[in-house]
Amino acid sequence: MVRYFCLFFFFFGFSQKNTFKDYNQKIAGIDFNLEMVALPSGTFKMGSPNFEKNRLADEGPVHEVYIDSFWIGKFEITWDLYQLFMQREIDSKKIKYGNEINVDVDAITSATTPYVDMTFGMGSNGYPAISMTQLAASKFCEWLSAMTGNYYRLPTESEWEYACRAGSESAYGFGNDMNELADYAWYDYNSGGKYQKVGSKKPNNWGLHDMHGNVAEWTLDQYSPRSYYSYVNQIADNPYNQAQKLYPRVVRGGSWMSSEYRLRSSSRTPSNKNWKKQDPQIPKSRWWHTDAQFLGFRIVRPYKVPDNYKDFWIQ
Repeated sequence: MVRYFCLFFFFFGFSQKNTFKDYNQKIAGIDFNLEMVALPSGTFKMGSPNFEKNRLADEGPVHEVYIDSFWIGKFEITWDLYQLFMQREIDSKKIKYGNEINVDVDAITSATTPYVDMTFGMGSNGYPAISMTQLAASKFCEWLSAMTGNYYRLPTESEWEYACRAGSESAYGFGNDMNELADYAWYDYNSGGKYQKVGSKKPNNWGLHDMHGNVAEWTLDQYSPRSYYSYVNQIADNPYNQAQKLYPRVVRGGSWMSSEYRLRSSSRTPSNKNWKKQDPQIPKSRWWHTDAQFLGFRIVRPYKVPDNYKDFWIQ
């Protein structure tokens, strides 16, 4: 009897351990190329040192951070996926019982139809979705969670930088050699004045594409130029600066419009209400930043679902 119990324990433990691996998340049984990469827990140095070229004051001081295991999208969310959320034509095909959570998809508000073509003629199939507010990106995550039964959200700022650095301590995930940047990123030098299809540049060492450039990416955190000072002389445990006001919030990675220094792993961009400047609606849309044609997002799925998981959707 003991032998059988040991065998059961061995195989159960082995099975549980192997559940944390890369996978392709299907929606309603359909493959939309939503590949998720498993990143193990670890520590890293967040921020940039004083000697890093073009670094800004809000990138320091450098501090050590511990991050729990999570999955992150291999690519930025594309229009193919985001339009599913906007159109809501497949909602009836949601799974009946979730693996991690059960959420009523009918209770989730969808982004309103924009008054202009939000691709701005730059392409849709396989291209990154752009110009959504952080609320809209979070609601996409909530909708995807309801459809799949797996818990998805936006990354925290620290999770994003951990994934971007991919074990590096250099200015970029691939190193410091600027001559290599064009191999990994679309930015003002090579983008041709538009975003490009996701995954068309080299991935970083952890298999993630477009962490530098193409479109800048939403994180969950409130932006503060001095937020890192709270973690000096300690290891920050999954730090997250929860948002208390609408602006500014943290955007990462730089975009097809950015100069090379804005693509560095540590570079931070605060959101701005002027990103809605040309929106003619009164009141201005909760869903769209019409002037932020450089802005998109990717998603994460934490290995451990927190009890307060809904709080990360309320922005």
